Amino acid sequence: MKGAPVKVVKLQKLEPDFTICKVSSIDQVDFTREYVFLARTPDEISLVCQTGQTPDEVLEHEDGWKAFMVAGTLDFSLVGIIARISSILAEAKISLFVVSTYNTDYVLLKTEDFARGLELLAKEGYQIS
Repeated sequence: MKGAPVKVVKLQKLEPDFTICKVSSIDQVDFTREYVFLARTPDEISLVCQTGQTPDEVLEHEDGWKAFMVAGTLDFSLVGIIARISSILAEAKISLFVVSTYNTDYVLLKTEDFARGLELLAKEGYQIS
């Protein structure tokens, strides 16, 4: 997928390191912290949090993630923002983990791929801050 985005999309790097994990309950999750993302399905409870804030009792976890967010509040009518980012990274064989909130999207990349991923996105016209 080549060419600059039609509208300039700004991406903001986040400083913390992140952990993605599966927990058996939310009892130990500290929701007063920044960047706590939780999803519950009939099969699992997934948690994304800052490394070092992972609950003591997790079923599975993977450390070593860095993140950026799509800057600003996204209107629900906007189409293809994550699809385009995902395509650019997929072409470079960089996997991602995405968390969406009401306001915006957060994209996590493995720490070893983070700088290269942002560099590729910048070459495609994304503004990185």
